[in-house]
Amino acid sequence: MNKFAAFILAASAAIAGSASAQTTYPTAAPYAPLTTDIKAKAPNSAYVQDARGVIARNPFGLCWRTGYWTPADAVPGCDLPLCVTPDTLVDGKCVAPAPKVIAQAPAPAPAPAPAPVVVPVPTSEKVSYSADAFFDFDKAVLKPAGKASLDDLSSKLQGINLEVIIAVGHTDAVGTDAYNQKLSIRRAESVKAYLQSKGIEANRIYTEGKGEKQPVAENKSTAGRAKNRRVEIEVVGTRNK
Repeated sequence: MNKFAAFILAASAAIAGSASAQTTYPTAAPYAPLTTDIKAKAPNSAYVQDARGVIARNPFGLCWRTGYWTPADAVPGCDLPLCVTPDTLVDGKCVAPAPKVIAQAPAPAPAPAPAPVVVPVPTSEKVSYSADAFFDFDKAVLKPAGKASLDDLSSKLQGINLEVIIAVGHTDAVGTDAYNQKLSIRRAESVKAYLQSKGIEANRIYTEGKGEKQPVAENKSTAGRAKNRRVEIEVVGTRNK
């Protein structure tokens, strides 16, 4: 019995001399907890292992190294940290992967500026016709020459977005002011009626009589009085493009 006990003690001393628990590396997380089995490297390992290939550990969780262990034999969980995916072991440390650079989509091209809205500006054109060409003396019935002039005017309105036509009658100073006022109105109304017959809406035609109030020449001469007897027609609208 004494010889057998001496043999056991010698064997234990041999094992103690050839294996030691790690003492230079921490075992706290991320190192393997005691409940985690750490597999030894195959086929050779510098750690003490059992029949399953699991590294032996002391009650404090430290791995048992063999006598020929070197830092090059360190395994994660014992002398190297256990890295949690996606971290990887680099130079004995767990290193997180570099953040992925997400290529930003190019900024969309700016929308073209809307074309400026061109608002047509109404134009005004005024034409003065001799009353003697339009009417007989002291009359308000259009003569053929007057109708021809209005035909020409209405044909030119085809290229205009018409807003209004203003027809104003004028007389000379022969006769009373009241009579000339009425005559100028009748002549303007006669122009309106003819333009209506050419398809122009009545609400687009405005008439007015000025009588002898707005002469353009002196009334003492025949030539001056002829200039004052007139019908002025003003067309207001925008031209079509």
